[in-house]
Amino acid sequence: MERTPPDEGYDLLEQRWIPVRWAAKTLAAAGEAATGGGEELPAAVGLRELLERAHEIEALAVTVPPALAGLYRVLYALTARVTRLDRPGDDWSDRRYDVLEDGRLDPERVQDYLSRYADRFCLFGPVWPFLQDPRLAQQCEKAAGVNKLITTRPSGNNHAWFQHTRDAAPQAPAAAEAVLHLLVWRYWGPSGRCSSRTVGSVKAANVTAGPLRSALSYHPEGRTLFETLLAGVAEPNPDVRPEADLCPWEWEELPDPVQAPDVVRGPCSGLTARSQHALLLVPEPGGQTVRDAYISWAFLEKMTPRDDDFLIWQTSKEGNRYPRIADAGRGLWRDVDALLLEDPPGAARPRRPKVFRTAVEAYEELWVRAVGFEQDGQAKDIQFVSACTPPLVGLLKVEDVPAAREVGRLRVRGETAGFRLATATRKAWALFTDASKAVECGWSQEAAARFWPRAEEEFWRRVRERDFEGAARGFRRIAEQVYEQVTYGAAGTARGARAREEARVELYGGRPKTVKKKAATGGGGGEAR
Repeated sequence: MERTPPDEGYDLLEQRWIPVRWAAKTLAAAGEAATGGGEELPAAVGLRELLERAHEIEALAVTVPPALAGLYRVLYALTARVTRLDRPGDDWSDRRYDVLEDGRLDPERVQDYLSRYADRFCLFGPVWPFLQDPRLAQQCEKAAGVNKLITTRPSGNNHAWFQHTRDAAPQAPAAAEAVLHLLVWRYWGPSGRCSSRTVGSVKAANVTAGPLRSALSYHPEGRTLFETLLAGVAEPNPDVRPEADLCPWEWEELPDPVQAPDVVRGPCSGLTARSQHALLLVPEPGGQTVRDAYISWAFLEKMTPRDDDFLIWQTSKEGNRYPRIADAGRGLWRDVDALLLEDPPGAARPRRPKVFRTAVEAYEELWVRAVGFEQDGQAKDIQFVSACTPPLVGLLKVEDVPAAREVGRLRVRGETAGFRLATATRKAWALFTDASKAVECGWSQEAAARFWPRAEEEFWRRVRERDFEGAARGFRRIAEQVYEQVTYGAAGTARGARAREEARVELYGGRPKTVKKKAATGGGGGEAR
């Protein structure tokens, strides 16, 4: 049952558009109430109900990973505002602990803040549509269409992905679905050509990639959504002024798209105002579905510096910072040491997300969820990425740094075995087929598919049991077994048996490299140096 009748504006505070998973205690209490004629728990909630009942909700049930990452950022900003953790100070940790002690977000503060900006949370508001630019209707030559808006649909001449749709007869998505894909565009949108937009004398049709384009976003999660939201609020820098650090729904006027963007002035604006894309949704009559969408550039210039508290930042050989990219074929366990340690091993000098420096305080259990979108830098979308670790709060704490370093070494040993297995299978295939060089092949692909899931199981078992002795042998044993399985079919021929045995040495690091000794000349003859 809707809390308020649907209207043209689609009020995101009241409309139930965010799918949630209720906590076990809440479900039990609701079950008892239902037997007495009470109301059943809804499968989705609006923003107001979500914040007021975050302590009763176990987690968000958003099934589009990049949309989940975008929604988390909006919720972190709202949480920081209603708890007043958007203000720096030496007592910041104490203030957050006080909120944790309360066990819920203060409903009066939630009501006070949301009422102040109530008109800004209408998805189709005529003046301030939520996270959109109403000027696009006049400044863009044409709309992009709903197939372009919904990132899981094919549009134009692109291949079908999850479903078949036609631009000539698009199916209008529900407003609840459209707002999630609005978030995907704001954070993960592509670079390159877009709808032409004219602002004054400036006409352009190119856009910079979204701030999270191709990146993997890491989020601490607690036992309830309340704990998750507090864990995701990073401590602001001492120079942050909340009155200048504004979210888009708090702006007094829309920014000039032509001028250099100056909208990020702290954590709340950093979470919500970094979008390089401007969008405007066009509703069907009744405001429950979307019939069209404008998608164009938000700013002519790229927003700098690129920063985010939920990414693992690495450094290239040229000294440039870049986030760890989303890779659907890479297990989350291979990133764990970069989440646990301030200075993890690796040539790229990874730095853990800033939020983890304070996320572990006062929590009994804490998981890490990684969500992202495997993409190229421009317009190619490949696959959603989502994974979650077991509880890591003990390893994340400062006093357990030695164990965290052991986890880092464990990861290195697992990856080393995997890389050596890849080399061995490629070499065996090249020898067997008389190829000119060892490259990616059927054997190496099958070996990777077999090895990495088993290596992940071995990794988490050893972490859980704090068993770090003999890890190299354990991972190598898995690699040996996989190598036998993958190359077994060739063992029945002399050529195949010779190839697999000659390449097997790569499982152990390859043959030692020989060093040629040069003879010294002069004097009475040569002498080896």
